[in-house]
Amino acid sequence: MRQRLVDERLKRKFTQKQVAEMLDISEVYVRKIEKGLRNPGRETMLKFEQLYGVQDRKLFPDLFQVSIDTKRIKVI
Repeated sequence: MRQRLVDERLKRKFTQKQVAEMLDISEVYVRKIEKGLRNPGRETMLKFEQLYGVQDRKLFPDLFQVSIDTKRIKVI
């Protein structure tokens, strides 16, 4: 669940359907993005950023996490 994304929508008293109409995407897609079941493309992220006035990195923190793999495959 992308809680910040949901919180920003609720703070403005928007429904998922209203957000979908404003961003010109489907309501189902908005629901899946909020639940973290789908990842938006760059253009859609920018639409959310402009709609809510919140940086995309804060709305979608899971997409911007840096993971450094410190394990290596051992050569036999």
